[in-house]
Amino acid sequence: MLMTPGPTAVPAPVRDAMSRELINPDVDPEFHRIYDRLTDRLATVYGVDRDDAAAGPARDVVVPGGEGILGLEAAIASLVEPGTEVLCLSNGLYGDGFADFVESYGGEATLVSAEYDDSLPLAELESVLADADREFEVATMVHCETPTGTLNDLGPALDLLEEADGEVLTVVDAVSSLGGVSVPTDRIDVCLGASQKCFSAPPGLTTAAISERAWAAMDERDPHSLYTNFLPWRDTSEGFPYTHLTTEVVALDAALGLWLDEGLDAVRQRHRTAAARCRERGAELGLEPFPDPERSSPTVTAFEVPGRAEEVQTRLREDHDVLLATGLAEMADDVLRVGHMGHNARVERVDEAMDALADVL
Repeated sequence: MLMTPGPTAVPAPVRDAMSRELINPDVDPEFHRIYDRLTDRLATVYGVDRDDAAAGPARDVVVPGGEGILGLEAAIASLVEPGTEVLCLSNGLYGDGFADFVESYGGEATLVSAEYDDSLPLAELESVLADADREFEVATMVHCETPTGTLNDLGPALDLLEEADGEVLTVVDAVSSLGGVSVPTDRIDVCLGASQKCFSAPPGLTTAAISERAWAAMDERDPHSLYTNFLPWRDTSEGFPYTHLTTEVVALDAALGLWLDEGLDAVRQRHRTAAARCRERGAELGLEPFPDPERSSPTVTAFEVPGRAEEVQTRLREDHDVLLATGLAEMADDVLRVGHMGHNARVERVDEAMDALADVL
């Protein structure tokens, strides 16, 4: 039983959709209809109106072929050129990683960071923004830091950025929250998601909701890549930049159909209920969440098991056929992560995983 925080278990209707006869995405009009329906469904998930400017800043939704990390790199590749000043706000591994992408494309990254078990460093952010010598063009942050199970409240950081300089373009990694948690997409210029997390489709697709002013900034750049570049996806009416991942597109479309049939409020409540159950069962086993429950995401729970994560993971897999995830990087053997997102955000699946964990412990 796959209970990792992505890739998640893929439900039967999505697997059935993947087994249908292959469509040629380059020449078959049917594929364009499926892709257009997919982006319309994603607009609903993102909570953006693609046509009504009165509803807020216009945003378009694109779905390039490539795992979620493609979106993070493409956002930087499309907005950053040598000398671009970028503020990277971070309290986790992926927040730190944005700075690496910025530097790899010649940008000047200013990393404003906190410890991985802490909240976003707002006081430090305010201080950096007050520096009259800095002219940031882009700011990056992460909504859900999957390696630690942390859900960041982005509102205060977005407030500070708007108060300091409303022209700073915001890029947010919402890969592990989009679809299971409310995301303030209306305040974000490039909001990134992926197929294999809360949507419970296979890995292989990046999703992005992009504002008009972000598109305008991309138009002024000279990207050195086709693949890590959002611009070719802005208008796909005449074709795609490269042969699209047909089966993954069909799968994500089917997964979003299930998501929309269930309804936004019901899906989010199901994630909250599953998360509460997971932490309740963990407390019974004497396990502490990382970070504290107030900042833990409804999509993933990280339990502290110092020096034991890899052993426990192995025992769960070998003795119970249940797969959980360990931590990453320096925390690889100190954190055990339960992914209750997408199809797995169900109390009965959480209970089965936690029963196995109780036996192993």
